[in-house]
Amino acid sequence: MTLLQTQIKTNTWIPATWDEYLQILEQPNFTKAKGYYYNQKMRIEMSPVGSDHANDHTLIIAAISLFTAIKGIDLNGKDNCTYRQTGVLEIQPDVSYYIGKNADAVPIGTGIINLEIYPPPNLVIEVANHSLPDDKGEKRLIYEDLKVQEYWIIDVQNVQVIAFAIADQGSRRITESLVLPGLSILLLNEALQRSRRMNQGQVYQWLLNQFQAPN
Repeated sequence: MTLLQTQIKTNTWIPATWDEYLQILEQPNFTKAKGYYYNQKMRIEMSPVGSDHANDHTLIIAAISLFTAIKGIDLNGKDNCTYRQTGVLEIQPDVSYYIGKNADAVPIGTGIINLEIYPPPNLVIEVANHSLPDDKGEKRLIYEDLKVQEYWIIDVQNVQVIAFAIADQGSRRITESLVLPGLSILLLNEALQRSRRMNQGQVYQWLLNQFQAPN
């Protein structure tokens, strides 16, 4: 019995060929799934996105948008974009950014981003509610191999950003972004915590005041 004839386990890594992975994603019940492929294994994510996950996803995008607009940093963001190295690897992070000199690396009109043609994003963000162990483990290894410069995990349940700088196929924790100089991870943590007791409009106003404050 082939993998395509069995009931596919979601939200876990299972052995699969590249062709099996692509055929599974084309099945009607997986049209809205997120797919990852790495080391001849695939992960299909079908977890429902709850309110807190959605709120934190929205807030982190807005925080980065406000900060880069105020600081005059060039960037292009991708929401749930697919990156592919055919036959080898595929990722679909929650949020990703091309920053600075790479801001315009991917032209308008591009569909799936071919990593054999275009560079990987500078910053990748995964929003983790029920997927935290995998985001800290296997996905982190993927982004290390891809030589993404920075990787953030939004830990929804613990209301914090876990940020890593990536270099030499390894990663280390950081408290200030290197690809967005001057952006404090601790400040983002406070913004997330405030969002648990304030509406987002109030949090954005607070962030604006923080970003515009003299150093």
